[in-house]
Amino acid sequence: MTTMGTAQLAKRYLPTSSIQILRDIRASVLKRSVEAAIREQNLTELFIRLPSIVSDITDQYSTYKTDTPFLQTQVRALHAFQISLVQKAMEMAHHAGMGGPLTIVDIGDSSGTHVRYLKALFSDLNTHSINCDPLAVAKIKKLGLSAIHAQAEELEYHSIKADIYISFEMLEHLYSPVDFLRRLSETSGQLFVLTVPFLRQSRVGLHHIRNKRHATTSAETNHIFELSPQDWELLFQHSGWKIAYRYNYLQYPRFAAARLLKHLWRTTDFEGFFGVILVKDNQWKKLNADWFPSSEPPQILPASN
Repeated sequence: MTTMGTAQLAKRYLPTSSIQILRDIRASVLKRSVEAAIREQNLTELFIRLPSIVSDITDQYSTYKTDTPFLQTQVRALHAFQISLVQKAMEMAHHAGMGGPLTIVDIGDSSGTHVRYLKALFSDLNTHSINCDPLAVAKIKKLGLSAIHAQAEELEYHSIKADIYISFEMLEHLYSPVDFLRRLSETSGQLFVLTVPFLRQSRVGLHHIRNKRHATTSAETNHIFELSPQDWELLFQHSGWKIAYRYNYLQYPRFAAARLLKHLWRTTDFEGFFGVILVKDNQWKKLNADWFPSSEPPQILPASN
């Protein structure tokens, strides 16, 4: 005998109209939570400015539309956090003497939105977008932007010279994030800005299997590894990177009373997102004697008898 969750009980015993009212209340509470969170985390200025650059983010993703007030607020707030990280990375690049024009490569770009933000915020900037989804690539090219249809793991074969890589909510979708990170550390890019879902304890995603949903999945919808910041940091170090800057962006304010929202966010989405700026560092990577050169595939050894 299985225990029914709250949502299942509601569907069984409440009329459809009542369920919709509860959903609307939840969406309103979460929207207010995000609004309070960005004020507390000093993201309001960017949150207000970004819509003047890209006014419509309804088609931000290929598999669903951000077409409700809650989703619009949540996604735009996340964009503000992500762009704030890129701004900090640009400052680091200039302090390190990396002259312009800088080239930014957005790995996993689904719509060209972040690239458009950055081109408006920074002059003299070259950009390229990478995605394995042909619909996303076509969408970006339609905007007159550079986009390449490729797997993230195949980036090195496309002769792209980057100064800064960015990637938002992509790493958790990869089958082999370690190999991807290691290969990327051997390319021209000096900085890597990325965000992933924030979890306090690591877990394997694969939620369609976990929840017995027999439906076709895609790279955009399927999470493989959902790791804690501590475990992501270990993988970064193992793969030739170190964290130069980190921040846990929460979707609820940090003051005591509002932290009651933590459980609601955990059951609805994620508490927040873990953002980092990585720089190259081989001190741990070079200790692994089993790496093979990025330009060569691993050899398949014969099975032993």
